[in-house]
Amino acid sequence: MYLYSLTFLTFFIASSTGVAGAQNLSYSIQDTYNGADFLGSKFNFFSAPDPTNGFVEYVNEAKAKEKGLAKVLDGGVFLGVDNTTKLPEKGRAAVRLESVKKYNKGLFIADIAHMPSGSCGVWPALWTFGPDWPNAGEIDIVEGANLDTTNSMTLHTSAGCVMSSGALAATSSLKNTDCNANSAKNGCTTKATGKDTFGAGFNAKKGGMYAMEWTATDIKVWHFARDSIPSNMKSSDPDPSKWGLPSASFTGPGCDIEKHFKDHSIIINTTFCGDLVDAVWSQSECGAKAPTCKDYVTNNPQDFQQSHWLINNIKVFQASGSGTTPDKTVPVPKVVPPISPKKPEEAPIQKPVEAPVKKPKEAPVKKPEDDEEEEDDD
Repeated sequence: MYLYSLTFLTFFIASSTGVAGAQNLSYSIQDTYNGADFLGSKFNFFSAPDPTNGFVEYVNEAKAKEKGLAKVLDGGVFLGVDNTTKLPEKGRAAVRLESVKKYNKGLFIADIAHMPSGSCGVWPALWTFGPDWPNAGEIDIVEGANLDTTNSMTLHTSAGCVMSSGALAATSSLKNTDCNANSAKNGCTTKATGKDTFGAGFNAKKGGMYAMEWTATDIKVWHFARDSIPSNMKSSDPDPSKWGLPSASFTGPGCDIEKHFKDHSIIINTTFCGDLVDAVWSQSECGAKAPTCKDYVTNNPQDFQQSHWLINNIKVFQASGSGTTPDKTVPVPKVVPPISPKKPEEAPIQKPVEAPVKKPKEAPVKKPEDDEEEEDDD
């Protein structure tokens, strides 16, 4: 799928005190991540055991380059998985990148040419999280598993964050309003309705753009297919007020966003099986392919040729003007990851100091929630 012309993954980081305030922000470049920057000092390669219990071997930078799993391609970065080895002892090799720098609030815009797709057992995500998980929160911008074609957007926090809303009927469906990662639902999830918002459907339209706006009062996510991207999203001063309805809109007096979300790193990863996928394997259409997810992933390397990300760059813009004060980013030598509980009713896993997390949502059918929803998403 990376025959498509490479496009941009751009994050505009802009602080804002509220939804309306975003309209009056001006931006200046703070950070630019080009293809080689992903493989240099600005992102860490996470190589510890997968805290979500995936059948994956996250490889370090040297091994990723040696295996061709992380490389500069047409000025951007290709992040792939092992698609040749049968019976991998430690799990299928893959890449997990974590930004060294942390950010507070902002407008994140991601233009993605290709995301992992088309295979049972695959669980990719683009997300942000803070230290001491879940106390500093987690925001899942792009996430799905197995043969999903609709995106899941989820917030995970400590107790005391309940949203009044998280979805708009025209673009998504809300699954849960309590964002507590230690509750039975393990976070508040909104499911997109457009079949081109994730996986093969997303790639078939040559990718598209995702945006996440994080202010003091709410967190929103937008998706646009390649042929419907607002010109303003690619400008030097993007304005969410011109983009129409978001796919997710988490807001309400029941959650102090400034308390529950802080100092987030940017994460791009692909894992296999794990808590989210294993819990629903037998009930999904993938269950007919093998007794377990591990069996399938072990014996079918050829099925993971499309399980890669293709990203051109990340740009970070700091906001100023109109009575707003830009949030300071916090450089750190290493990302300190969390461990999220993956199975709905289980007690949270105690996390090791160096290992962050991706967690499950409500069990899908393909992933199972309502993967069948077929409406197009703007």
